[in-house]
Amino acid sequence: MDVIRRNTDYALRLVVGLVENYGGKPISARQLAADGDVSTPLACKLLQKLSAAKIIKSSMGAGGGFKLAKAPEKISLYQIIQAIQGEVCFNRCVSDANSCPRRPRCAVSKKLAELQEYAEHYLSGIKLNELLMRGGVRDKK
Repeated sequence: MDVIRRNTDYALRLVVGLVENYGGKPISARQLAADGDVSTPLACKLLQKLSAAKIIKSSMGAGGGFKLAKAPEKISLYQIIQAIQGEVCFNRCVSDANSCPRRPRCAVSKKLAELQEYAEHYLSGIKLNELLMRGGVRDKK
């Protein structure tokens, strides 16, 4: 089971490119794809999802491309995950109270709910600007 799906990983690569360029000119989907080792068609689909979630904004025409819609410190890792794959869910019983009749008395369900809450809180606390600091991207420049 992948909690963070492959497409989400690819989207994060694209977003890191936008974070690195924050405050600069828009970057084309083709350039973001090349920099993130993502196919251009897939990058376009992922960028559309991120744009629909208002995480990034696009501009058309010469000099157009993609930019972050907000400052990197205002966008969480969890927002990116939600935009691409929806909610992170460790088990159906955590997200749907009616999925299991044993839920009210189930010790496993209670622990999974705690894990779910912890993961959401943790991922919501990681802001995009931290990806540069933790990943050592700043050291490349």
